[in-house]
Amino acid sequence: MQGDPAFLRRTATGITVALRAQPRARRTTLECGDVLKVAVTAPAEDGKANAAVIDLLAATWRLPKSAFTVTRGTTSRDKVLSISGEPDRLAGRIAEWVRASG
Repeated sequence: MQGDPAFLRRTATGITVALRAQPRARRTTLECGDVLKVAVTAPAEDGKANAAVIDLLAATWRLPKSAFTVTRGTTSRDKVLSISGEPDRLAGRIAEWVRASG
């Protein structure tokens, strides 16, 4: 929808977020642009980096971790996460974060 960040897509059951993950980073960061860039200190083994990415996004956007699912790129740096919930409310919350961090 107009006004949504480029990395966000609305679906019937929530939204999807495209991101590029960087495991084993020196520090945890979150940057937005055409693609959401997420750096986490966790290693990319046994799903630790994916869990750290979900922890960071859930805390930043004040959403429950249970709403997040990695739908594409489980073992890749390029990932798509599905976030279940009301699409307009989720997109609004994330767009608000993008404006504030911008």
